[in-house]
Amino acid sequence: MLSATYLALFLSAFGAATLLPLQSEAVLVGMLFSGMHPVWTLLTVATVGNVLGSVVNWVLGRYVERWRDRRWFPVRPERLAKAQADYHRYGRWSLLLSWMPIIGDPLTVVAGVMREPLWSFVLICTIAKAGRYVALATVSLQVLS
Repeated sequence: MLSATYLALFLSAFGAATLLPLQSEAVLVGMLFSGMHPVWTLLTVATVGNVLGSVVNWVLGRYVERWRDRRWFPVRPERLAKAQADYHRYGRWSLLLSWMPIIGDPLTVVAGVMREPLWSFVLICTIAKAGRYVALATVSLQVLS
């Protein structure tokens, strides 16, 4: 039963980091409120799932430009160029915003397009995403006490 619980958290965090419209925060908070699971285990599972989902976006970004001239390509060339220019302007540290709704997921795709090294991508995204989950857990546990 416990492994299924952690798998559900992992999958919700993984999916939330991709371009799918999912939320992992509600799952994490629900598990925190249940008091049945160690906090650090929940934070680790959610962070690992969320970072691995972002790695999927990074991989997609690495190969997306191959199809940029196709009619069905979902991003207009000028919008892709603007995203690349913004990433170039602000650099890898913009990945500290990878936890944010709406802009975080596309940012991780652009990091792949811009050939951000995987090691720095994973490191910065882990800091950002773990920080978000720790803040969420801190607030949630304060509400409980």
